[in-house]
Amino acid sequence: MIYSKVIGVGSFVPEKVLNNDELCNIVDTSDEWITSRTGIKERRIAEDGLVTSDIAAEAAKKALKLSGLNPLDIELILVGTITPDMIFPSTACIVQEKLGLKNAAAFDISAGCSGFIYSLSVADSFIKSGKYKNVLVIGADLLSRITDYTDRSTCVLFGDGGGAIVLTANTENTRGILSTHMHSEGGHDDILMLKGGGSLMPASIESVNNREHYIKMKGSELFRYAVNYLKAVAEEAIKFNNLKPEDIDLFVPHQANIRIIEATAKKLNFPMEKVFVNVEKYGNTSSGSIPIALDEAYMSGRLKEGGIVLIDAIGAGLTWASSVIRW
Repeated sequence: MIYSKVIGVGSFVPEKVLNNDELCNIVDTSDEWITSRTGIKERRIAEDGLVTSDIAAEAAKKALKLSGLNPLDIELILVGTITPDMIFPSTACIVQEKLGLKNAAAFDISAGCSGFIYSLSVADSFIKSGKYKNVLVIGADLLSRITDYTDRSTCVLFGDGGGAIVLTANTENTRGILSTHMHSEGGHDDILMLKGGGSLMPASIESVNNREHYIKMKGSELFRYAVNYLKAVAEEAIKFNNLKPEDIDLFVPHQANIRIIEATAKKLNFPMEKVFVNVEKYGNTSSGSIPIALDEAYMSGRLKEGGIVLIDAIGAGLTWASSVIRW
């Protein structure tokens, strides 16, 4: 059997930091209010001229360097994002040009904050089928570009950043992606969406004046779905691999909100010592969240070769997904 082995990981975030005190000068809020409800202390904001493909390419460069592969070895590029440089061409094609990955097919996947795991699942399927040997998987978003900084319920949550991993075909089951699990449930558009800019509501003076090109979210409703669905999809992955919660060496959830992370960990009986958290530094970076966390966990020594890591996420759609990886 063919397995998808992780041989490279990397991440990139903009230099500019927007902390809670600075955010208080923009909108009526406070550091105590933000921290107590979200766990977020600061987030990264892309400077003018920096776009999603730039962040994706920088993260991918680091992952490629660690992998030891030549750029021409990459056969497929997948970018999970909800903030592409433009509607078309795909951000993946733009990354391909920036990095000289001339032998690769390339496309984007839109699954909200689940975009990275959805992309990982597609990559794993291609590798297991024998279609491709080396695949670059990226999750990157610039949520500051679609955040309404007059809405204190959402603007405190989001930031910019991205991460990448390189997968290669491996016939030994000692390392690699053990499984991926994806779900979706339409009909929840009103909970989390960006209405303007598509065929439903093309950009117009009216749509701009009505601030329809920014994220709209019902946080309390989303919270209830998030904790239940994240618990369920994590348990699905653990059971599928005949594991027990104590077999998981590290749990790396989507970094949306510390309350969601803590509530999910509690339901799964995971001690927080086994949960990787960096939401305080970056806020919610959507598809960038998990690969950034994986890179930081690896570089800090918390992800070791042979260790079993569980990842899961929930996003607009609704979509939710999980994966178990033997690092």
